[in-house]
Amino acid sequence: MIDLEARLAELDAQGLLRRRRTLESAQGAHVTVDGRAYLSFASNDYLGLAAHPVIAAAARAAAAEYGAGAGAAHLLTGHHVLHHRLEQALAEFVGLPTALLFSTGYMANLGVVTALVGRNGAVFADKLNHASLVDAAVLSRADHHRYRHNDLAHLENLLRDSPAKDKLIATDAVFSMDGDLASVPELLALAEKYDAWLYLDDAHGFGVLGAEGRGILEYARLSTLDPRLIYLATLGKAAGVSGAFVAGSEALVEWLVNKARTYIYTTATPPMLAAAVSASLRLIAGEPERRQRLAALIARLKDGVAGLPWSLMPSDTPIQPLSVGDNHEALRLAEGLKAQGILLPAIRPPTVPEGSARLRISLSAGHTEADIDRLLTALGTLA
Repeated sequence: MIDLEARLAELDAQGLLRRRRTLESAQGAHVTVDGRAYLSFASNDYLGLAAHPVIAAAARAAAAEYGAGAGAAHLLTGHHVLHHRLEQALAEFVGLPTALLFSTGYMANLGVVTALVGRNGAVFADKLNHASLVDAAVLSRADHHRYRHNDLAHLENLLRDSPAKDKLIATDAVFSMDGDLASVPELLALAEKYDAWLYLDDAHGFGVLGAEGRGILEYARLSTLDPRLIYLATLGKAAGVSGAFVAGSEALVEWLVNKARTYIYTTATPPMLAAAVSASLRLIAGEPERRQRLAALIARLKDGVAGLPWSLMPSDTPIQPLSVGDNHEALRLAEGLKAQGILLPAIRPPTVPEGSARLRISLSAGHTEADIDRLLTALGTLA
């Protein structure tokens, strides 16, 4: 039997042991965690919508009319009219023919990849993809090729040499720990050249990228008519609620309804969550000032770190990683900030490569200029 206590002690010695915190307030820029008030840079609530009263009111109204739970899988009696309307609205918002809701982004990635490729297929994945895409490729039992981060030449070599009948290129659109972007137009060109699907996980771009917040497709000015394009976005980050959706051609979505096991064999999400996301979608479209505010906060942070001994990794998104390197040093900084009433997580291997520990500064439209200045002052003290 595995000695779990010894394994945990080993993780602790390496600075890799993780522990949960308990949130005791609404999510936001200022939170109460484990009985103490903090300024938080530790969520993905990029537009400050997680506690928006309009979204909460939509959920309450739907719960009062339709109850708390869906009560069944989508293919039984769980597919509610609120789910159906939301899928139509999401597809229209991102400019693709149709969309399909999933309970989580993790389940969506597992479902899509395993439904499209199998033993005779191949998945070509960016080295820094989210863990859910890595797991999806493994579970598909397809050949799994990982190309160097954003290295299109390496990817093309792998595609050219592959004898697989079914090919799928899978990549984060915004890389969750680095904040940089995939080269989407060039990836689509490679997908067309080598007859492959292109699967974009836009978990951290939806609602944020583009003037209207439509995500990586709008930002990259990408045509959405190509049937090989598959788009995923999660609804628990910028949208502030929960769940995920996959959008693409009508044939793709119909196939997923019939073959994606993580869609078929699970209870549908509560209809009240669909109502909440619908309200959130209207706010994303109707309040561009939230994205404008984010851009201003990003610029202020970049200007402010210039005199610090650590540098920000290249990113124009709300994910602003402060490169530290050593695990224990990253933990020291995180604990030092916590002592000053600031929550900012230390990100360590295996989430990021060895030797690249960092503080992942996550900005929100709910932050103020004073919040940014407080963080910079605290980091200066620790320096």
